Amino acid sequence: MAEVALRPLHDADLDTLFEQMRDPESVQMAAFTAKDPDDRQAFDAHMAKVRSSPGVILRGVTCDGRLVGSISSFVIDGDTEITYWIDRSVWGQGIASRALAAFLDTVPTRPLHARAASDNIASLTVLQRAGFRIVGTEISYANARRTEIEETLLQLD
Repeated sequence: MAEVALRPLHDADLDTLFEQMRDPESVQMAAFTAKDPDDRQAFDAHMAKVRSSPGVILRGVTCDGRLVGSISSFVIDGDTEITYWIDRSVWGQGIASRALAAFLDTVPTRPLHARAASDNIASLTVLQRAGFRIVGTEISYANARRTEIEETLLQLD
């Protein structure tokens, strides 16, 4: 079984993450993405803000030493949320599940919140297997789909 690990994010990782986060199929699945995933300047500005924010925990996800994504927690409206992005080339290999389990061990805050497009069954499955439960849905604008879609809200107590 491949080794999945978390590590701090380095400046040298940004090129790889940018490429992963602009993959058209991944963007479509994630739905709630940057307005323009191909805008490197906006990506760099966002990452600089995230990396310097004191309430954010951001980690690179590696598989056998290769960067295959990122996972983070952040506070919004008083709630701590988690989010992750896994490179499409490794989907279906359990990497998101193992990265999330490792990340949850490092974030003691509860409850934790997460959200995913309601048709993103793979991500919803990862979250529910980790103990998150569905607490509702809402209609939100998804940049990647240029329309409002249903988003599932989850919570880990």
